[in-house]
Amino acid sequence: MSFITSIGTANPAARFPQSTIADFMVRAMQLNDPEARKLRALFRATGIDFRHSVIEDYGRQKDFDFYANTKTLEPFPSTHKRLALFRAHALQLSEKATHDALSRLPDFSMDSITHVIVVSCTGMYAPGLDIDLVKALRLRSNVQRLCINFMGCYAAFNALKLAHSFCEADIHAKVLVVCTEFCSLHFQKDNSEDNLLANALFADGSAAVLIEAQPRAGINLKPESFYCDLALSGEKDMAWTVGDLGFEMRLSSYVPGIIKKGIHELTASLLSQIQTEFSEISYFAIHPGGKKILEAMEEALGLSKKQNEYAYHVLRNFGNMSSPTVLFVLDELRKHLRPEDHDKKILSVAFGPGLTLESMILSIHHHA
Repeated sequence: MSFITSIGTANPAARFPQSTIADFMVRAMQLNDPEARKLRALFRATGIDFRHSVIEDYGRQKDFDFYANTKTLEPFPSTHKRLALFRAHALQLSEKATHDALSRLPDFSMDSITHVIVVSCTGMYAPGLDIDLVKALRLRSNVQRLCINFMGCYAAFNALKLAHSFCEADIHAKVLVVCTEFCSLHFQKDNSEDNLLANALFADGSAAVLIEAQPRAGINLKPESFYCDLALSGEKDMAWTVGDLGFEMRLSSYVPGIIKKGIHELTASLLSQIQTEFSEISYFAIHPGGKKILEAMEEALGLSKKQNEYAYHVLRNFGNMSSPTVLFVLDELRKHLRPEDHDKKILSVAFGPGLTLESMILSIHHHA
């Protein structure tokens, strides 16, 4: 057995209204009036009010720090420059999320952490963020470390699966999972559908989760079952590659439809593992990849917007931060749980390149 005993979140200090980011994009992408109207309409349709970024330039019209102070932003930042900024800021934000999680457990000792799993698809280096966290948090030097890189928005599920396995193997396991993403580092200014969608949705954030083999007093989330599948028809509709000028995303408007088509089989397979009916699910934690994805999920599963409210809250206030995002949703849901929710079930789902569909059932465990 394993239990999610605490979740913490953090974001860069720079927080921008969606309209402010749209203004930056119109100038940076050098759009004409019809193109600018299209971009602003797309930004308004996302359901996002605010996003955070490690780059303060997105709130400026001039005097940039990261981008070149030219009309075209040329020379455009290299991948090397972008990853250097990731390295400069990833540890601080990861620490902040970790302290947010562990400060909720006043009797917790850092020496008790047995495993650290670090997740990111927007930056990497070696020796990496995992080792930097060991030093910064003053963990034992022999703590077991793993990194999950370049898997995209669903990667937190793979980290939770690993943590679950460690806890099942060792009753003393205490696994720290940290997902940190700076999606805004990889802004691309070419006027393409992929770039317009990515520039409208993605943001920066970090989430930390403690998974233990034993529950703690209060509300715990207990993973019951995981299920993963591939919708190979969407392999070319969502992708993430390394370019010379940052990481490049392929994100087509067909993704919500592909997810909608595959979600029924995914959910049925997941529930069959624990002999549970869909009607027994009380709460939902859906990765808010975008407003259209949430609407496709609601239509496919017969959910109301109220049932999906935690995903909308995260989308509205933070945008899509890739791997930490579903953990933000779980954290928001967890804040509203009460002792009387004991034994109720949560369905959580996320998506990413492949097109990968990840799902998980958690039960709510109130420990006196």
